[in-house]
Amino acid sequence: MNKAQVLESMAKLTKMSKSSCKLALEAFVSTVGGALKLNKSVVLTGFGTFVVMKRKSRVGVNPATGNKMQIPAKKVPKFKPGKALKDLVG
Repeated sequence: MNKAQVLESMAKLTKMSKSSCKLALEAFVSTVGGALKLNKSVVLTGFGTFVVMKRKSRVGVNPATGNKMQIPAKKVPKFKPGKALKDLVG
């Protein structure tokens, strides 16, 4: 499902305009992104938790040349699904 399909589904479920749903979705993404940028987690009970994980530096291999290279440590966003979402899917 892409962004346009999500917006259309949101508009049908809420009986709001697509433009209103687009603003709401963009506000949600911006809010979650801003919190993660500040290294804070976002917990949506029943849905899941957005957190920042720290990846260690590691050695990788360039598939084109076979040369080994050092991949630096970095922070990455991660989503942990909640129990209600897990039960809904599986």
